[in-house]
Amino acid sequence: MVTLDFKTLTAPVGIVRQLEVIFTCISFSLVASLGHQADSFWTWCLFTWCFCFCITLLILIMEFTSLSTKLPISWGDFTSAFAMLATLMVFAASTLYSIFPTCSTCGRKIGASVTSYLTFVLYAVEVGMTRAKAGEISGFLSTVPGLLKVLEAFVACIIFICLGYNDYSRFPGLQWCVAVYSICFIFALLVIILTICRLLSVFPAPFDKVLIVCNVLAVLMYITTVVIWPLYSFQNSSKPSCPSVFCPWNILVVISFMACVNLVAYIVDTFYSFRLVFFTHET
Repeated sequence: MVTLDFKTLTAPVGIVRQLEVIFTCISFSLVASLGHQADSFWTWCLFTWCFCFCITLLILIMEFTSLSTKLPISWGDFTSAFAMLATLMVFAASTLYSIFPTCSTCGRKIGASVTSYLTFVLYAVEVGMTRAKAGEISGFLSTVPGLLKVLEAFVACIIFICLGYNDYSRFPGLQWCVAVYSICFIFALLVIILTICRLLSVFPAPFDKVLIVCNVLAVLMYITTVVIWPLYSFQNSSKPSCPSVFCPWNILVVISFMACVNLVAYIVDTFYSFRLVFFTHET
């Protein structure tokens, strides 16, 4: 039986989510009113605002009608993971859209960029509100390692998008890097799905120990990509004169930078996993 819970709308996190819905709708509407552009990055920005608007509105409705308590998933893990994902997606969309050529009189473009950055701040605030505090019993995705898993998966998605602009089949070393990105992404995505679907209890091995081992392996593999990818990608080549920000050379730089970001994320993830397993359990 559906019961309406008005406290979900007046609570701080509820107010933040309502503002997120408003600002994503404004950003989407302003950009859509300017007409279509034949650019995949423009499409990505539009999809981001539309996707975040729909999912945030769905979360508000599910919690307002108390239907979230009847779902066979970990609702807290789902909302925490989505808040982290939305923070990253909106930040990427805000940055990409602000790079597109604009002018001082293009009010709607400037307005869309401003509201998008405000939306990013709101989602970041929600992550801080829903993140598990020290000593608090909460879902895995509400902890720092859980949020880092979302970050790792998102960064890998950015790398995959950029790979479509480059020919990485020229050298076996580049193919190894793509294999590392794929393996680590699959593992991070598997952890997120198992957590949200409440399937960690049926995992055939101690999940926390397996998590540490996989994180250590991911760190070692990403160290090789940080070295190998720039070595082969920029071999015997200099930066060409490119009028567009999204030229192949810049895309290669983005992939190299994102690999470094994921390496740092996995190192921090490993540190926190060690801390949760070997220190928190002892106290």
